[in-house]
Amino acid sequence: MASVLVFLDVPALPLPRAARELLTLAGTVGTPVVAAARRVDPAMLDALASHGAVKVYEPAGELDAVLVAAKAAFLADAAKTEQPDAILLGNSFEDREIAARTGIKLGSGVITDAVAVAPDLAVTKSVLAGSYTSTCRVRTGTPVITVKANSVEPAPADPAAAAPQLVEVPLSDAGPAARVTGRSGKRVSGRPELAEARVIVAGGRGMDGNFGPVEELADLLGGAVGASRAATDAGWIEHSAQVGQTGKTVSPQLYISAGISGAIQQKAGMQTAKVIVAVNKDADAPVFEIADFGIVGDVFSVLPQAAEEIRKRRA
Repeated sequence: MASVLVFLDVPALPLPRAARELLTLAGTVGTPVVAAARRVDPAMLDALASHGAVKVYEPAGELDAVLVAAKAAFLADAAKTEQPDAILLGNSFEDREIAARTGIKLGSGVITDAVAVAPDLAVTKSVLAGSYTSTCRVRTGTPVITVKANSVEPAPADPAAAAPQLVEVPLSDAGPAARVTGRSGKRVSGRPELAEARVIVAGGRGMDGNFGPVEELADLLGGAVGASRAATDAGWIEHSAQVGQTGKTVSPQLYISAGISGAIQQKAGMQTAKVIVAVNKDADAPVFEIADFGIVGDVFSVLPQAAEEIRKRRA
């Protein structure tokens, strides 16, 4: 069976859901092989093996000093060595840039926003903010495909899997690139990453600066907190929480929109969610056009009631 190269940049265990999804998808197309952007310790090697990886490529040194150019150079070198049938990456901003740079280095076609990949490498992707889907193929070189999170159900781990072969890839010149001059720690919330969360509760202008009800409901559901651009621009929440055309694109199982009008820029980031629940006091808000369930009401009344009902049912 032909190999499928999966690019992963996982700083520590456990493997995030998005990584497990990519490995599962690779296993349905061919034999999963990993290009790990960081040096792999024995525990990480075992974790990758348990999710199907039969071979792991790692860089001969650290790639952190240079931004994505070094990761793209490493992935291209691993691909030249492995000669896989396809290369899979996540769908974050960084992953898509790495995919583009890798495509240039390999002379290969790139497909982004994939939601499915068939065994014959026909790719189903979400088009125009999820308005419809299209099936496409790469005609030149090795297909480089970025896959949206929550598109695949991860296969269960196999702890008895054999240890994968570990191959070191010499560092090649990344070319002109921005260099990292300093780093600062990110505040840890304990919530899942927005891009891979199965449940997202997002607030907008209607929250009037108070994200307490949004955070409470998200925590009860084990989900992430998102926001519209209006909310992040107002400084009510960090910009990393922004969902939309100029923010993050998400595809959760459940997306709860609270106090967000649902303009096209917001729809572009969340329209492919499996179930959309909208809460807005304006019955004519555009978000109700795409919502599976709509509640016309005050978010400061509806969200606390929903949180209280969840608590009752869990008691």
